Amino acid sequence: MALYLTGDTHGNFRRLLPEAFYEQETMTKENIVLVCGDFGGVWYGDKRDNDGLDFLERRPFTTAFVPGNHENYDALRTYPLEEWRGGTVRPIRPSVLMLERGQVFELGGKRIFAMGGASSHDIRDGILEPDDPLFQKKFQRLNAQGALFRVNHRSWWKEELPSEEEYGEAKANLEKAGWAVDYIVTHCAPTSIQNALLREHSAPDALTDFLEEVSQRCRFKYHFFGHYHSNQVIQQKYVLLYEQILRLK
Repeated sequence: MALYLTGDTHGNFRRLLPEAFYEQETMTKENIVLVCGDFGGVWYGDKRDNDGLDFLERRPFTTAFVPGNHENYDALRTYPLEEWRGGTVRPIRPSVLMLERGQVFELGGKRIFAMGGASSHDIRDGILEPDDPLFQKKFQRLNAQGALFRVNHRSWWKEELPSEEEYGEAKANLEKAGWAVDYIVTHCAPTSIQNALLREHSAPDALTDFLEEVSQRCRFKYHFFGHYHSNQVIQQKYVLLYEQILRLK
């Protein structure tokens, strides 16, 4: 079984076309391509998502993803929970799977801790409520200003950050694993790594602080994450992915 990782796709799966990702010529559904958050393939929660999801289902590999901050959590929660390779997932298609937060999976003989989520930083100018009587006026004004804002339950969801239950689930599963895994896959980075990446623009939160705790307590080989739209290695074992597709060996 081969395992590949890539960064944010935001509903655009062109990098997985055969002519771009030629390795798939010899792959089967046992092989996995894992997206490090901001998958975006379930964005509208209706038939408008079908083209992208059906494209992935036709690929000769299984697509898995941890959720990011730009996901439609209202739509994602409508998919049932199932057990898969030692952890809990939500199958979006038979071979398109969302990895639930705080799970430890056994993939190709490797133990992987998955913890999706991140804070949106493109909401500086506010989050509009769609049932606000002045919604249209506010939307048009902010849009005309080029403001950074989003709309609750349309382009932003509070579930972008884990719940206390999800943090508890993560710690319990890491305890069962003896706080030792091969790889960590998340959307955002631990606080210290985010600080190194963003410097004065870094805004740590409960999730980056939790991942910092994990990075200090857990034994692991590499931590893969997306979110920051670049490809680079930080401090030797923290790997930021965007459009690059990386095979684990």
